[in-house]
Amino acid sequence: MTSERERLEADLREAGRELQKLEKRLDEKLEFGLGKGSSGVYSWEMALARRERVTARIRALQEALIRVHAGTYGRCDRCGAQIDPERLEILPATTLCAACAGAASTVLMPTPSTSAQVTISEVIKDQHYAQDEDT
Repeated sequence: MTSERERLEADLREAGRELQKLEKRLDEKLEFGLGKGSSGVYSWEMALARRERVTARIRALQEALIRVHAGTYGRCDRCGAQIDPERLEILPATTLCAACAGAASTVLMPTPSTSAQVTISEVIKDQHYAQDEDT
């Protein structure tokens, strides 16, 4: 578990650095309102949304480190099975195995004539997210 702990700590440090960069960008107060505005408002709002995601990632990584310390890291919270190491490599803070995550991401979307099961990835696959200016 030492390598997992070290990797989580490294990811946490990187997320902390990213949060610091975002905080600096958000320190710039832009004027906008009725009749006035800045072209940087969109970029500022994207940085604000990114800060929320990075803050959530930091919390998830901190919780993963707690699980490492408790000896429960790598176990699915739902079924108790061992989470595939490849999944942990990609999603180090995950708390669910692939099977449980797949079941959790399936939603029922009613249509006028029938109900269809659609995964969240299918719902969002056509959406495009703007890349952070620093990436």
